[in-house]
Amino acid sequence: MSTFGLDRVLSPRSVALVGGSSRPSSLGLAVLMSLKACGFAGRIAVVNPNYTAIDGETTSPSIKSLPFVPDLVAITAPAVAIPGIISDAAAVGVAGAVILSAGLGHGAGSLAETVAQTARRHGIRLIGPNCLGVMVPHAKLNASFAAHQPAEGRLALISQSGAVAAAMIEWAAERRLGFSGIVSIGDQLDVDVADMLDYFAQDDHTNAILLYIEAVKDARKFMSAARAAARLKPLIVVKAGRMAQGAKAAATHTGALAGSDAVYDAAFRRAGMLRVYDLRELFDCAELLGRGFVPRGNRLSILTNGGGLGILAIDRLVELGGVPASLSAETIAALDRVLPEGWSRANPVDISGDADAARYVSALDALLEDTNSDAVLVMNVETAVAPTEGIAEAVAQCVRDRRTRKSDVAALVLASWDGADERTAATFEAARVPHFPTEDDAVRAFMYLVRYREASIALAATPPSIAATLAPETAVARRVIAKALSEGRGWLDPAEVVALFEAYDIPIVPTVVARDADEAADKAAPFLAPGLAVAVKLFSRDIRHKSDIGGVILGLRTRESVAQAARTVLARARAARPDAVLQGVTIQPMIERRAARELLLGIADDPTFGPVIVFGRGGTAVEVINDKALALPPLDMNLARDLVGRTRVSRLLAAYRDVSAVPAEAVPLTLVKLAQMAADIPEVAELDINPLLADETGVLALDARVAIRKPARLFAGQTRLAVRPYPSQWEGELALKDGSRVVVRPLRPEDEPMVESFFRRVTAEDLRLRFFQAMKNFSHAFIARLTQLDYARAMAFAALDPSTGAMVGAVQLHSDSLYENAEYAILLQSDLKGKGLGWALMQLLIHYARSEGLKRLSGEVLAENTTMLCMCHEIGFTAATEPTDHRIVNVVLDLSLPVVDALGADILIRRSRDQSGVTATTR
Repeated sequence: MSTFGLDRVLSPRSVALVGGSSRPSSLGLAVLMSLKACGFAGRIAVVNPNYTAIDGETTSPSIKSLPFVPDLVAITAPAVAIPGIISDAAAVGVAGAVILSAGLGHGAGSLAETVAQTARRHGIRLIGPNCLGVMVPHAKLNASFAAHQPAEGRLALISQSGAVAAAMIEWAAERRLGFSGIVSIGDQLDVDVADMLDYFAQDDHTNAILLYIEAVKDARKFMSAARAAARLKPLIVVKAGRMAQGAKAAATHTGALAGSDAVYDAAFRRAGMLRVYDLRELFDCAELLGRGFVPRGNRLSILTNGGGLGILAIDRLVELGGVPASLSAETIAALDRVLPEGWSRANPVDISGDADAARYVSALDALLEDTNSDAVLVMNVETAVAPTEGIAEAVAQCVRDRRTRKSDVAALVLASWDGADERTAATFEAARVPHFPTEDDAVRAFMYLVRYREASIALAATPPSIAATLAPETAVARRVIAKALSEGRGWLDPAEVVALFEAYDIPIVPTVVARDADEAADKAAPFLAPGLAVAVKLFSRDIRHKSDIGGVILGLRTRESVAQAARTVLARARAARPDAVLQGVTIQPMIERRAARELLLGIADDPTFGPVIVFGRGGTAVEVINDKALALPPLDMNLARDLVGRTRVSRLLAAYRDVSAVPAEAVPLTLVKLAQMAADIPEVAELDINPLLADETGVLALDARVAIRKPARLFAGQTRLAVRPYPSQWEGELALKDGSRVVVRPLRPEDEPMVESFFRRVTAEDLRLRFFQAMKNFSHAFIARLTQLDYARAMAFAALDPSTGAMVGAVQLHSDSLYENAEYAILLQSDLKGKGLGWALMQLLIHYARSEGLKRLSGEVLAENTTMLCMCHEIGFTAATEPTDHRIVNVVLDLSLPVVDALGADILIRRSRDQSGVTATTR
């Protein structure tokens, strides 16, 4: 249900506590005390049939007997009573409940299931059960049993653990940091992590979101919410259970390498989230994010009175991928004027152990003027010469003064004071200077923010277009897989693997199958030209790793040696695995590539996130070497390059000594093709290419195995992928009323240059009518929001001139959190109006919205835009003037009603491929 009703739950006008108690140390009394202590301005009621008053509050016997209908019900009653409480809440119209009680059970027939069904039926939002509660300081709400009241601030915390939430409150109190909201979601009977991400992403009181999770229930929903939130605000996550999943036995190397935590890591990375690994790191990130600091880059200057500490800080910075700032000539000259002879004249700037407050301030001022630096870490080691408190006060005042004098401080300032006491900490807190106990903590926190900034940039990066080189023959691939499944097989045979790879244009060594030694000799003959050799490999669907039992013999140059090799590997297999069914042997030409790198590429299946792409170093010892990286499909070239770059073997793909480089796009493009296969064919359960040879000539798969099965579950949109892939089935043509046609397809991230060019051909007046304001410049960030779509929540269709490929119009929709209502927008090239293009695009969008199960299509239209209002009227939209702004007309189309289609059968969506690979034309 996402954010539906959460405003009334997290910012209620009234609260009822059900289960309040006067018993000391009881949950009910603790929550009541919290509600009263936070200064909640609305009405508070207590429900308990066993008391007439609790802590001075008159009680009511039931929710139905209350003199008002509460927005929020906080429940601390025993589990057995909760179904009845929710029924009473539904009867009077309560918006939501936070269930702090535990013991409702799980699954069919449990109390939890009964409660959930009642809540869904009546639209009641539930937080919990088994949780700490909710705290929203700006709304003066504390419906929890936390020990202390959190302060008001700009950090949101979503936690699956009440204990972690309580620990964060205590830590923040020490650091004088506050929260916009704290939600302990407990067992997530209704409201889950994704719902809260959606809520806080749009919350004006929140600058950054902290997240503690243990497991994700709905991967598609989680990924959509996380990707949306991370585009708007820093999203920091710590996940427990990293070591719970050890190495597993798997049918392929790929499966063995795709451990559970590694998949979560890939999911976080894909969403643009910043992952930290323990609460200390989470606290350090909060220290900076809670104050709204994000550095411009990764260059750090260090100012210290202890040279050794400065060197340690530089070492840690470089180790974590940061860059020591290079001091400009002007900065060195400025420092020469204020520092004594013998200062380090480099970064770290060592101003010696006798440095007083004045020297610190002079040096800091110079460093903050240096544009080569993105942040300054000021460190101090207490000495008997200069009082550390005075230096801290001077540094804090320096930062305050610069903020007053300038709208933008040149660089972020951090502090690390060795042995700082409470007074020093308070000094930095008052000046909003992030401070840390050690140089290691400070540098790590800085680098986490650098990683966040880099992730934000990567999230909005425009990938290069590869549409022309990515045209798989999906129908051919599906036929290969369907045949194998119809025969009850779980693995493709070698010849079928070759056919599958050829359908996706993945180079693979030719392979033929022979049943016995004589047939092997005959089929090897075409490969046995002078100077060439073949390999004979065991072919058995029961034996997964051939080399383990001596089932591979290489370097065979004659028919006789091939026949003997076939007899040998078959005999070895019978001896090692007498239970196995042997289909024969395969023959492949030997590939001699002296400088080829052996790589591993594959598809693994994760029970939470579905298909995962694995890349790393190949060979027989891949699990031991464990040089791999994972990513969620689908991939574009930017994502594929990042996947390759996160491995050590990526360095070997460049040229070194007398070895030529692998073509830059060869490996990433192969990964994109593999990810496309995962998106197109859910029957591919696991896939293993090991090795994939890569050298200056390109890539070639030497050996590959493909496990298949009928998919047991599908996400919405008929795909197992946690990130909904590009919907190629909506590519086609639209027929216009003058008989002409336009190509139409969903927008892709790489379309940014095309969209920018389109905007330049639209008149200023049409742009104003579309965007409700004059539009002169279109930034990368602006266009990226239009082209980088989450197809699980949004769609945009581009109309293209079939002769030039230029964009001539577009229509888009963005759904609400319930995926019931979607807002639309449309824009046409100004000189193409009157040809029916706008009508055709609207009909297409309506058709798409209905296919997605949306219930309403709505939009805002300027009252002066009579052309758009006329079309909306003819299609069947209702129209009403916006009460607060008469310049705007709200139009709404009920998608359950028939829609006027004046062009009738002339509007066609010609799908190149449907889910079965069959060409179809659909109105």
